[in-house]
Amino acid sequence: MHEISRRSFLATSAAAAGLSVGESARAQDAPVPLVDYHVHLDGSTIDEVLKLSRERGVKFGIVEHAGTEENVYPTVLSNDEELEAYLAMLEGKGVYRGIQAEWTDWMSCFSKSTLAKLDHVVTDTMTFFGPNGRRMKLWEKGADYGRPEYFMDRYVDWHVRTIETEPIDILVNVSWLPGPMSGEYDRWWTDSRIERVIDAARRHKVAIEISSSFKLPGDRFLQAAKSAGLKFCFGSNGRYPKMGRLDWAVAKAEEFNLTARNAFTPGCEGETAVQRRLR
Repeated sequence: MHEISRRSFLATSAAAAGLSVGESARAQDAPVPLVDYHVHLDGSTIDEVLKLSRERGVKFGIVEHAGTEENVYPTVLSNDEELEAYLAMLEGKGVYRGIQAEWTDWMSCFSKSTLAKLDHVVTDTMTFFGPNGRRMKLWEKGADYGRPEYFMDRYVDWHVRTIETEPIDILVNVSWLPGPMSGEYDRWWTDSRIERVIDAARRHKVAIEISSSFKLPGDRFLQAAKSAGLKFCFGSNGRYPKMGRLDWAVAKAEEFNLTARNAFTPGCEGETAVQRRLR
């Protein structure tokens, strides 16, 4: 499976460099390129991570958490100086350079010109408004999200608001649910709720991650996203040494007959989301 995907990545790269019409068409029909756009360095080094990239035949997109210092992660980029140093550290390493945007105020930390140097911006919707209006991490023990039906209405609104107001390229951990609700995925993710999220993503050209770590999104979500013409990418949400493990995501791409023409590529619209939306 991985060998096929590695060949497809090379074919797609050649197409981007300028092949004949027939050759480009064949490259577009190749499997989705094997790229993990959701890799966190955290306590590892870029050299350790690059060694895994070579061993697994997977190109990596590194995403550091970015936003105000109020966000609690091993590393949080909070100003232009920190973001520029991060970009310089990854320069020439053969990776895509991205950030994972945190909360609603992350854009206030950076200048547009510095953000425009990124290859991609990802975010998820797993940090949510708690009962007191403050940010709440839904995956943490004791997170109080209230009655499930009411929560889902607010949660879908939160997905749409995030897509509509933030210059993101990829929505990651798509359709994740808190533990007590996750066993009834199809009950809570109704067709109408899925359609609202997909419609927002389509209008704002936001790609959908197929997550190997969470095994998301579900089949109905994937089919609806494909039918709407959305772009897809793979992600592991990996910390060392778990990045690049994409077997589940690759299997889903094969199951849904996704090819390179369905794949997200940084700047595939001619501009990144930041360049396109923060003029």
